[in-house]
Amino acid sequence: MDTRTQKQRMLAGDLYCAGGDAELAADQARISAWMMRYNASLAASQDERHALLAEGLGHVGADVVVRPPFHCDYGYNIRIGDGVFINFNCVVLDVVAVAIGDGTQIGPGVQILTADHPRDPRQRAQGLECGVPVRIGRNVWIGGGAIILPGVTIGDDAIVGAGAVVTRDVPHGATAVGNPARLRERADAGN
Repeated sequence: MDTRTQKQRMLAGDLYCAGGDAELAADQARISAWMMRYNASLAASQDERHALLAEGLGHVGADVVVRPPFHCDYGYNIRIGDGVFINFNCVVLDVVAVAIGDGTQIGPGVQILTADHPRDPRQRAQGLECGVPVRIGRNVWIGGGAIILPGVTIGDDAIVGAGAVVTRDVPHGATAVGNPARLRERADAGN
């Protein structure tokens, strides 16, 4: 029998049940209170907002800008590198790790999702879910309204077009556009 807590199962990426778990409920209550404060901070100085980000998220590098409103599940699974810019209305479902590399720019309305659900309807009916990490490299540009699905890795210097639904990894330097996102030839290839 598995003696791990629901939080331990969640963090391991295994099936877990968030509903009714006191520890996860307390974590969500904490981040909800933090989001209320952060999302009311639009007129605050950059230093004040950075201090709030450091309080709510797992790691926040230097010179990070996250324009409120910003929404996440837990916060502690999000690691943001130096010089990252995240525009308005970003949603990060961080039931497991989300890593965003240095210098990355994320447009408005982007969703970064680690939360996944069993394909078996009986397991879904039991309220089970799981998480698969998302990794976004350095100097990536993600256009507005893009959706990054669980388990995706986006390589350094890649571009994700506005509105793209990224279901698969995007290699270093590649451009992915569309729904579902497809790799596009680079205009400067061979130059």
